[in-house]
Amino acid sequence: MKRKDESAAPRASAKAARAPKDAPLAVSKQLVYRIFADNPGKVISYRQISRRLGVTTKEEREQIFAHLKALRSAGQLTLIQNDDYRLTDPAAQQAATEPASSRRNRRSAEPIVPVANSQPLDVETEFGQDPVVHRRREAGFDFPDTERPERRRRPEREETTDTITGTVALATDKYAFVISEESESDVRVFTDRLKFAMHGDTVRVRLRGSRDGRPVGDVVEVLKRVRPEVVGRLQVQGGIGFVKPDNRKMYFDVFVPFENLHDARNGEKVLVRITEFPENDFGRSPMGEVVRSFGPAGQNEAEINAIMAEFGLPFEFPIEVEAESEAIPDIIPVAEIARRRDFRDITTFTIDPADAKDFDDALSLRKLENGHWEVGVHIADVTHYVKATSELEREAKHRATSVYLVDRVIPMLPERLSNGLCSLRPEEDKLTFSAVFELDSTGKLYDSWFGKTIIHSDRRFSYEEAQERIESKEGDYAEEINVLNDMAKKICAARFKQGAISFETQEVKFRLDENGKPQGVYVKERKDAHKMIEEFMLLANRKVAEFVFKLKNRKPRMTMVYRTHDAPDPDRLQNFALFAKKFGHDLDLTNPKKLSNELNDLSNEVMGRPEQNVIQTLAVRTMSKAKYTTEPLGHFGLAFDHYSHFTSPIRRYPDMMAHRLLQHYLEGGKNVEVEPVEEECKHSSEREKIAASAERASIKYKQVEFMSEVIGEQFKGVVSGLTEWGMYVEIEENKCEGMIRLSEIPGDFFELDKDNYRVVGQRTKRIIQFGDEMLVTVKAANLLDRTIDFELVDNRPDFVKRREQDERSSRGGSRRSGGSNRPERERSGKGGSRRR
Repeated sequence: MKRKDESAAPRASAKAARAPKDAPLAVSKQLVYRIFADNPGKVISYRQISRRLGVTTKEEREQIFAHLKALRSAGQLTLIQNDDYRLTDPAAQQAATEPASSRRNRRSAEPIVPVANSQPLDVETEFGQDPVVHRRREAGFDFPDTERPERRRRPEREETTDTITGTVALATDKYAFVISEESESDVRVFTDRLKFAMHGDTVRVRLRGSRDGRPVGDVVEVLKRVRPEVVGRLQVQGGIGFVKPDNRKMYFDVFVPFENLHDARNGEKVLVRITEFPENDFGRSPMGEVVRSFGPAGQNEAEINAIMAEFGLPFEFPIEVEAESEAIPDIIPVAEIARRRDFRDITTFTIDPADAKDFDDALSLRKLENGHWEVGVHIADVTHYVKATSELEREAKHRATSVYLVDRVIPMLPERLSNGLCSLRPEEDKLTFSAVFELDSTGKLYDSWFGKTIIHSDRRFSYEEAQERIESKEGDYAEEINVLNDMAKKICAARFKQGAISFETQEVKFRLDENGKPQGVYVKERKDAHKMIEEFMLLANRKVAEFVFKLKNRKPRMTMVYRTHDAPDPDRLQNFALFAKKFGHDLDLTNPKKLSNELNDLSNEVMGRPEQNVIQTLAVRTMSKAKYTTEPLGHFGLAFDHYSHFTSPIRRYPDMMAHRLLQHYLEGGKNVEVEPVEEECKHSSEREKIAASAERASIKYKQVEFMSEVIGEQFKGVVSGLTEWGMYVEIEENKCEGMIRLSEIPGDFFELDKDNYRVVGQRTKRIIQFGDEMLVTVKAANLLDRTIDFELVDNRPDFVKRREQDERSSRGGSRRSGGSNRPERERSGKGGSRRR
């Protein structure tokens, strides 16, 4: 079901909800017209109207058809094709240009992006979470074969009666895919045939044939509902409520009777549990009850808590988990120290973000008698405190990862452990699990050792402090940091020589005041201090994986948790190469062995150019998604044959798994059964996706909140996405993204040319394509829908007039002094700045 407009949806759906199941519905012409009036500019089909009104009889359908015919004869509706109509009333068309309509259109039209079916977060990093990828659209990237549906369904071919069982993956609010091991291809199911199945639900699907070589089907039974809960904005009218979901992939609203509102008020963000799904009538909404209200929509706490609830993130630890963590003693027993290799007398320090509290890795350095260097990578020994049968273990396994929202962290472990016992704080003895390497000054590796240790950190550095030591060569521990940095650069160079990929996505950070309100948005800059720590973490992760893989050459091989990353799909790569060519960049894909060199050359070519972020982001999305598995498939992006996650057990459960397996094998233990470990790998991969989605949602909310303070200001940006309704523009200085509606660009009518990733003016033939630089004005920022509206500056009437004057002057052989009529910010190459 399509999303209903705020004003019309409660009336229409409430009417359907109150009517007896088999009672005829009196469909008036005014009611039909109101659907179009509340959705100006949108194309609506006869079938969609029937669904919205919940019609069930032939008599009612005939009424709708007659009303559509009458409205068309009266000139109030325009027939687009077959039974698709659009409002033609001039006043309503004017209303279609308002921001609210823009938001509705955004929900129903997906941006055209150059590389379809791709996934973010592929290039591995060791800082916090994987780098945040700025998204052009919300739907479809986590699932294969997503595409925009056709307006009209064409007849399917090869009718079948086969059924399969699979998992629902919502792609848009129009269709989903059912992923099943019983089908080679994912099965597309339109939302009116989903039986209200939600993302992650297990369903039985009847295959109806294929279209364009792709199987399609209908859900005949929902076998298991994973989480029948919805987060959204509550609208109360006449004593009844409807919850409009925040998730744009959700295709239905939830009806809430008065007795189930539980004191929640109109306009609040709520969590609603669905208590009743309609059996056969798609025209009716599921019924639910409010289980938690977060407060008025648009407020920081309400919105962030709503994001947490939307993605099923926990708000607190269970009492028994907190109690268990508090009961762990602070004192390290002498017997435990005796069992470990002692590094307390060796120079050791941590380097982390300035605001970090959980320090889970440290580096030690000392020179050996043979002139080589001993580098210790020391990782918090979390599994010493979290026993395999404890409540702490069960909770960590369930959460699988810490989640880093803009203004808070949702930790995997209670604070007593994450910021206390396990955190490698300075001037304290700490239990660690270490990878110790013998290296020379060129970064060549001679020997490795793995085992339990105890350390005493001499100094806690922020990245900024460590960077000062690198740049100035002065300050405490400057010599040690520079020795490590020189080795790290050589190790990095060798890694890229072996075929590692250099594409990286840009991470957006915020400066927040004491109330969590954003005072600035910037792109995190990775300097030598960041890269130094990353190289040694990568080295430890790789060598741990190699050690277990080669252990005793046993068959079957020893079970281990690997972090794997497949090579890109050839078709996806070809699409990306065609896109890059439009910017003048050629990719030679004929030799797979040189693919990494081609991509790295492209990365260097686009550095500093307007299309840099678009090209790099799309390159990352072209690649496969990294995941956890027991299969040693290698890591394409890092060019490692074997790779694991060992270095962040405070915030990642797979690292805890790797610690336990490594220690088990170091103690001579037998091979571990693979199936339970593989199941935990799958669970951790899924939780990682959820965490990344929640983080992106919180970033988008804060970006909109920030931009709401600069309405009317001008910024320079680049075109980052296109739809038939408008184009997305990403501001260069802060990566905030908003839409320019094509209908609001005066003087021309632009149409989407999706095959060439551009829009074309029908009168002027002006072409706007991906990567083009734009000067925009911030027109609106809607916190409720997390959307930003821009206006194209250089197409305002006064700018058009000036441009025409310049053209006439140029043809006359004279130019104005300065040669430009652009605003000062554009001439200087700087975007707008926030008002203070």
